[in-house]
Amino acid sequence: MKYPENIRAVASLHPDYMGFIFHGKSPRYFKGEIPDDLPVAIRKTGVFVNSSIVEIIEKVTRYHLHAVQLHGGETAEFCRELRDALPRIEIIKVFSVKDEFDFAQLLPFENTADYFLFDTKGKQPGGNGYTFDWKLLKNYPSGKPYFLSGGIGPKETEKVQDFLHNQEYRNVSALCYAIDVNSRFETEPGSKNTEKLKEFKSKILCQHQ
Repeated sequence: MKYPENIRAVASLHPDYMGFIFHGKSPRYFKGEIPDDLPVAIRKTGVFVNSSIVEIIEKVTRYHLHAVQLHGGETAEFCRELRDALPRIEIIKVFSVKDEFDFAQLLPFENTADYFLFDTKGKQPGGNGYTFDWKLLKNYPSGKPYFLSGGIGPKETEKVQDFLHNQEYRNVSALCYAIDVNSRFETEPGSKNTEKLKEFKSKILCQHQ
Protein backbone atom coordinates (compact mmCIF):
# COMPACT_ATOMS: atom_id res chain seq x y z
CA MET A 1 0.00 0.00 0.00
CA LYS A 2 1.15 3.52 -0.74
CA TYR A 3 -1.59 6.17 -1.06
CA PRO A 4 -3.76 7.31 1.90
CA GLU A 5 -7.17 7.24 0.21
CA ASN A 6 -6.46 3.87 -1.39
CA ILE A 7 -5.22 2.58 1.97
CA ARG A 8 -8.53 3.60 3.55
CA ALA A 9 -10.52 2.04 0.69
CA VAL A 10 -8.73 -1.30 1.00
CA ALA A 11 -8.97 -1.14 4.78
CA SER A 12 -12.77 -0.96 4.43
CA LEU A 13 -12.58 -4.55 3.11
CA HIS A 14 -11.06 -5.59 6.45
CA PRO A 15 -8.00 -7.54 5.34
CA ASP A 16 -6.14 -9.32 8.13
CA TYR A 17 -2.82 -7.77 7.09
CA MET A 18 -1.82 -4.69 5.13
CA GLY A 19 1.71 -4.34 3.76
CA PHE A 20 3.95 -1.27 3.52
CA ILE A 21 7.19 -1.70 1.60
CA PHE A 22 10.34 -0.14 3.03
CA HIS A 23 12.70 -1.11 0.23
CA GLY A 24 14.07 1.89 -1.64
CA LYS A 25 14.33 0.11 -5.00
CA SER A 26 10.66 -0.85 -5.06
CA PRO A 27 8.13 1.27 -7.02
CA ARG A 28 5.85 0.66 -4.03
CA TYR A 29 8.32 2.20 -1.57
CA PHE A 30 6.37 3.75 1.28
CA LYS A 31 7.45 7.10 2.69
CA GLY A 32 4.17 8.77 3.58
CA GLU A 33 1.90 8.52 6.58
CA ILE A 34 -0.41 5.65 7.41
CA PRO A 35 -3.93 6.92 8.19
CA ASP A 36 -4.61 6.68 11.91
CA ASP A 37 -8.25 5.69 11.45
CA LEU A 38 -7.69 2.16 10.12
CA PRO A 39 -9.63 -0.69 11.76
CA VAL A 40 -7.64 -1.85 14.78
CA ALA A 41 -7.86 -5.51 13.71
CA ILE A 42 -5.71 -4.90 10.62
CA ARG A 43 -2.13 -5.91 11.25
CA LYS A 44 0.11 -3.27 9.67
CA THR A 45 3.10 -5.05 8.19
CA GLY A 46 6.45 -3.61 7.16
CA VAL A 47 8.18 -5.32 4.24
CA PHE A 48 11.98 -5.19 4.40
CA VAL A 49 14.84 -6.44 2.21
CA ASN A 50 18.17 -6.86 4.01
CA SER A 51 17.51 -3.87 6.26
CA SER A 52 19.38 -3.40 9.52
CA ILE A 53 17.70 -4.13 12.82
CA VAL A 54 18.04 -0.44 13.69
CA GLU A 55 16.12 0.56 10.55
CA ILE A 56 13.40 -2.02 11.19
CA ILE A 57 12.98 -0.86 14.78
CA GLU A 58 12.71 2.74 13.58
CA LYS A 59 9.95 1.90 11.09
CA VAL A 60 8.08 -0.32 13.55
CA THR A 61 8.15 2.47 16.12
CA ARG A 62 7.25 5.27 13.72
CA TYR A 63 4.37 3.48 11.99
CA HIS A 64 3.18 1.34 14.91
CA LEU A 65 3.65 -1.85 12.91
CA HIS A 66 2.39 -5.21 14.11
CA ALA A 67 4.44 -7.47 11.85
CA VAL A 68 7.55 -7.49 9.67
CA GLN A 69 8.01 -9.42 6.45
CA LEU A 70 11.65 -10.22 5.69
CA HIS A 71 12.19 -10.55 1.95
CA GLY A 72 15.98 -10.67 1.77
CA GLY A 73 18.78 -12.98 2.85
CA GLU A 74 18.18 -12.49 6.56
CA THR A 75 19.61 -15.29 8.69
CA ALA A 76 18.00 -17.16 11.56
CA GLU A 77 20.38 -15.35 13.91
CA PHE A 78 19.17 -12.02 12.52
CA CYS A 79 15.58 -13.07 13.18
CA ARG A 80 16.53 -14.09 16.71
CA GLU A 81 18.09 -10.69 17.38
CA LEU A 82 15.04 -8.99 15.90
CA ARG A 83 12.79 -11.10 18.12
CA ASP A 84 14.77 -10.04 21.19
CA ALA A 85 14.53 -6.38 20.15
CA LEU A 86 10.83 -6.51 19.20
CA PRO A 87 9.26 -9.35 21.21
CA ARG A 88 5.67 -8.38 20.35
CA ILE A 89 6.17 -8.18 16.59
CA GLU A 90 5.20 -11.03 14.28
CA ILE A 91 8.09 -12.14 12.07
CA ILE A 92 7.23 -13.45 8.61
CA LYS A 93 10.24 -14.94 6.81
CA VAL A 94 9.98 -15.08 3.03
CA PHE A 95 11.37 -17.84 0.84
CA SER A 96 11.49 -17.62 -2.95
CA VAL A 97 10.35 -20.65 -4.93
CA LYS A 98 10.68 -21.44 -8.61
CA ASP A 99 10.93 -24.90 -10.18
CA GLU A 100 12.23 -26.58 -7.03
CA PHE A 101 12.86 -25.75 -3.39
CA ASP A 102 15.04 -27.19 -0.64
CA PHE A 103 12.80 -27.27 2.42
CA ALA A 104 15.84 -27.83 4.63
CA GLN A 105 16.26 -24.04 4.40
CA LEU A 106 13.32 -23.67 6.77
CA LEU A 107 14.79 -25.61 9.68
CA PRO A 108 16.99 -22.84 11.19
CA PHE A 109 13.95 -20.50 11.26
CA GLU A 110 11.54 -22.85 13.03
CA ASN A 111 12.09 -21.17 16.38
CA THR A 112 12.70 -17.61 15.17
CA ALA A 113 9.87 -16.89 12.71
CA ASP A 114 6.14 -16.86 13.41
CA TYR A 115 5.22 -17.62 9.82
CA PHE A 116 6.87 -18.58 6.56
CA LEU A 117 5.86 -16.96 3.27
CA PHE A 118 6.38 -18.67 -0.07
CA ASP A 119 6.74 -16.27 -2.99
CA THR A 120 7.69 -16.67 -6.63
CA LYS A 121 11.38 -16.32 -7.33
CA GLY A 122 11.93 -13.55 -9.89
CA LYS A 123 14.00 -10.49 -10.75
CA GLN A 124 12.50 -8.50 -7.89
CA PRO A 125 12.27 -9.50 -4.20
CA GLY A 126 8.47 -9.52 -4.65
CA GLY A 127 5.68 -8.31 -6.91
CA ASN A 128 6.89 -10.24 -9.96
CA GLY A 129 3.33 -11.04 -11.01
CA TYR A 130 3.40 -14.79 -11.62
CA THR A 131 2.87 -17.91 -9.56
CA PHE A 132 5.12 -20.86 -8.79
CA ASP A 133 3.99 -24.49 -8.93
CA TRP A 134 2.12 -24.98 -5.66
CA LYS A 135 2.46 -28.76 -6.00
CA LEU A 136 5.95 -28.27 -4.58
CA LEU A 137 4.34 -27.52 -1.23
CA LYS A 138 3.13 -31.10 -0.95
CA ASN A 139 6.62 -31.76 0.44
CA TYR A 140 6.26 -29.07 3.13
CA PRO A 141 7.79 -30.69 6.22
CA SER A 142 6.89 -28.12 8.86
CA GLY A 143 3.90 -27.64 11.11
CA LYS A 144 4.30 -23.86 11.00
CA PRO A 145 1.48 -21.85 9.34
CA TYR A 146 2.52 -20.08 6.14
CA PHE A 147 1.45 -17.37 3.72
CA LEU A 148 0.94 -18.28 0.05
CA SER A 149 2.09 -15.52 -2.27
CA GLY A 150 3.39 -14.80 -5.75
CA GLY A 151 1.32 -13.59 -8.70
CA ILE A 152 -2.08 -14.37 -7.18
CA GLY A 153 -4.79 -12.36 -8.92
CA PRO A 154 -8.43 -12.53 -10.03
CA LYS A 155 -7.65 -15.22 -12.62
CA GLU A 156 -6.20 -17.45 -9.90
CA THR A 157 -9.42 -17.59 -7.85
CA GLU A 158 -10.30 -21.14 -8.91
CA LYS A 159 -6.69 -22.24 -8.53
CA VAL A 160 -6.63 -20.94 -4.95
CA GLN A 161 -9.94 -22.62 -4.19
CA ASP A 162 -8.65 -25.90 -5.58
CA PHE A 163 -5.48 -25.66 -3.50
CA LEU A 164 -7.44 -24.99 -0.32
CA HIS A 165 -10.00 -27.79 -0.83
CA ASN A 166 -8.42 -30.46 -3.03
CA GLN A 167 -7.78 -33.64 -1.05
CA GLU A 168 -4.44 -33.93 -2.83
CA TYR A 169 -3.20 -30.91 -0.86
CA ARG A 170 -5.21 -31.51 2.32
CA ASN A 171 -2.33 -31.77 4.80
CA VAL A 172 -0.39 -28.78 3.51
CA SER A 173 -3.33 -26.52 2.63
CA ALA A 174 -4.58 -26.82 6.21
CA LEU A 175 -1.48 -24.88 7.25
CA CYS A 176 -2.09 -22.08 4.73
CA TYR A 177 -2.68 -19.21 7.12
CA ALA A 178 -3.05 -16.36 4.61
CA ILE A 179 -3.24 -15.56 0.90
CA ASP A 180 -0.91 -12.67 0.06
CA VAL A 181 -1.96 -10.62 -2.97
CA ASN A 182 -0.31 -7.61 -4.54
CA SER A 183 0.60 -6.70 -8.12
CA ARG A 184 -2.24 -8.51 -9.91
CA PHE A 185 -4.75 -6.27 -8.15
CA GLU A 186 -2.98 -2.99 -8.89
CA THR A 187 -4.02 -0.08 -11.05
CA GLU A 188 -0.45 1.20 -10.59
CA PRO A 189 2.35 0.20 -8.19
CA GLY A 190 1.05 0.65 -4.66
CA SER A 191 -2.58 1.36 -5.63
CA LYS A 192 -5.10 -1.49 -5.47
CA ASN A 193 -8.36 -2.08 -7.31
CA THR A 194 -10.78 -2.42 -4.40
CA GLU A 195 -13.62 -3.88 -6.46
CA LYS A 196 -11.44 -6.74 -7.70
CA LEU A 197 -10.15 -7.32 -4.19
CA LYS A 198 -13.68 -7.37 -2.80
CA GLU A 199 -14.81 -9.90 -5.39
CA PHE A 200 -11.75 -12.10 -4.84
CA LYS A 201 -12.13 -12.07 -1.07
CA SER A 202 -15.84 -12.85 -1.30
CA LYS A 203 -15.28 -15.86 -3.53
CA ILE A 204 -12.42 -17.27 -1.47
CA LEU A 205 -14.21 -16.86 1.86
CA CYS A 206 -17.45 -18.27 0.47
CA GLN A 207 -15.68 -21.45 -0.59
CA HIS A 208 -13.47 -21.64 2.50
CA GLN A 209 -16.27 -21.58 5.11
